[in-house]
Amino acid sequence: MKTRREFIKNSAVGTAGLALGVITTGMSAKSYSRIIGSNERLNVAIAGLGRRLGAYFEPISKKESNVELVCLCDVMKSQRESAAQKFSKLIPNVPRLENDIRKVISDKNIDLLINATPDHWHAPGTWMAVMAGKHVYVEKPCSQNPREGELLVELQKKYGKVIQMGNQQRSASESIQIIKEIHNGVIGIPYEAVAFYTGDREAVPIPRKAPAPDGLDWDLFQGPAPRIAYLDDTWNYNWHWYGWNFGTAESGNNGTHELDVARWALQLQYPEKVIVEASKRHFADDGWTMYDTMDATFKFPGEKIIRWNCKSRNNYPTYGSGRGTIIYGTEGTVYVDRDGYKLFNRIGKLTRDSRSAGKEAGTALGGGGDMTTNHMINFFEAIRGKVKQNSPIEEGVKSTLLCHLANISYRVGKPLEVNSQNGHINDKGAMKLWSREYEPGWEPTF
Repeated sequence: MKTRREFIKNSAVGTAGLALGVITTGMSAKSYSRIIGSNERLNVAIAGLGRRLGAYFEPISKKESNVELVCLCDVMKSQRESAAQKFSKLIPNVPRLENDIRKVISDKNIDLLINATPDHWHAPGTWMAVMAGKHVYVEKPCSQNPREGELLVELQKKYGKVIQMGNQQRSASESIQIIKEIHNGVIGIPYEAVAFYTGDREAVPIPRKAPAPDGLDWDLFQGPAPRIAYLDDTWNYNWHWYGWNFGTAESGNNGTHELDVARWALQLQYPEKVIVEASKRHFADDGWTMYDTMDATFKFPGEKIIRWNCKSRNNYPTYGSGRGTIIYGTEGTVYVDRDGYKLFNRIGKLTRDSRSAGKEAGTALGGGGDMTTNHMINFFEAIRGKVKQNSPIEEGVKSTLLCHLANISYRVGKPLEVNSQNGHINDKGAMKLWSREYEPGWEPTF
């Protein structure tokens, strides 16, 4: 009889075997899954207890998930306490509270980490956890820069742990169905996708030097990022818009989702050219320091195109909803968003309308819903070796790279020529933004 620790240690081998239909023991994947993991409970920790917290209530509290929440971690004391109070109504046990993610990662009793920290912590927190023997569900974007994405793929292969990004539409049944049909020719040959996001974000304060809020460990918040003095209103979400130290702008914040669906539908890997027009168009004198409006075109081999249309602070519904993806083919068009999809023939007639029964949030802050629940349960079951991942980390990294390339093109102020074999930029100046400066002692040295 395998011990629990032996099961957790070997679970990624079972998942890899499922992809091949056979396990290294000589058993079929189906037989193996009946034996391993059917009654195994996974010990879970969550790091980052902000706006995404509500998305984890259902997948963690569901009996069939067979997980136990053992630790809640956040650098803000009030968020730890609030999360504990909310979970107390949903689960029978009392998870311990931690300030420092490194203490969570060093705990050998924890099997998997849900990494919902700010963007600059996503990759470092993930690779620290993987190197400590843990599986990781990391929220989007999975990295703050392209090099971090490459490192995640390298470490996943080296350590054999399951890493899944929070691109939850990969687990939406309607999206899975229509993407499969697109691959099978329902709209002929797909040649272009338009990924879009519109929002009604308001003006943000101009950040000013101030004492860090009570209960906030500002040093740990910064973690791998170079140290700066605390600026008022930074820690609670607006870090997204105050420069590149912590965030990845709207492309990384929301574009990751729609660009992932576009790349998935068109079965594309790396672009060969990126052309961007972007600027700050609204509230000229507020604290927002980067673009709030972007049009990006990614040209791929084979004359395939993905366009990214982002309007963070102009909520006019150009495409009919706040977010989604339109896929054009030689024989028709598909409109897909979190509510389902619409299928049109070549002359524009609606031939099928599949509205989802789910309730995944669209442009509202925080989100959560059936897609996230399905995506997380897929992650749990992949750890147990029962199913294939709906989105291996390699897929999340490639989609996130599109966001980074758009941001880099904006920052250097010119189009990018890209190596379509690996996504690297054919410009030494632009490649300086392939990685980032780290706080001394936090550099990836493995």
